[in-house]
Amino acid sequence: MRKVLIVGATSAIAESVAREFARREDRLFLVGRRPQALAAIADDLKLRGAPMVQFRVQDANDISAHAELIESASVAMGGLDTVLIAHGTLPDQAACAASVERTLAEYQTNALSQISLCTLIANRFESQGNGTLAVISSVAGDRGRQSNYVYGSAKAAVTAFTSGLRQRLHGKGVHVITIKPGFVDTPMTAAFDKRGPLWASADSVAKTIVRGMIAGKPVIYAPWFWWGIMQIIRNIPERIFRGLKL
Repeated sequence: MRKVLIVGATSAIAESVAREFARREDRLFLVGRRPQALAAIADDLKLRGAPMVQFRVQDANDISAHAELIESASVAMGGLDTVLIAHGTLPDQAACAASVERTLAEYQTNALSQISLCTLIANRFESQGNGTLAVISSVAGDRGRQSNYVYGSAKAAVTAFTSGLRQRLHGKGVHVITIKPGFVDTPMTAAFDKRGPLWASADSVAKTIVRGMIAGKPVIYAPWFWWGIMQIIRNIPERIFRGLKL
């Protein structure tokens, strides 16, 4: 039985991941900002088989509360061995380009708050000699593009940070997993035209994530074909890439 902490638990992908763990009868501790949504998700997870579900209302940007949050989750579940960090926002690139304050706020949510949690959880898991830490980054972090470089560069920081953690903790019983979703049909992407074969459902992405977490896979592209797409994009020569409209 896993003891799973999910931060950003009301996001569509995180909720679907929680359902997968509930079906496996794992314990769950959910963190998010919306109390009514958390309560409804918790009730649903109990019906799906989770033997214990608790939740806590907290803004992940409150870095000063991170250590106490992690300890509370561990106490509630009788230990902690699995964490999914899933909170984030999808910023308006044009608005960020016009505002330093907005850009830095997006970095706080999409990079710095996640790095804070990763640091504390990694140290805890290293000390106990086991654990799985999975963090949702994005394919957008594989190469900066004019359409979303604020979001993409924040996710690039998360990708590089988790890569370093993974290397540091190799051989110490701790799995650090970087999750890179592509286009996922969720409320966060409501403004997008979702026609075409590249879009995936939150449920299908969640299944890929949970399989990868259980297997201890270091990097998860979800769906899998984004690995090939991003290999191509990363390897376009800069003299060509800078003239593309991506």
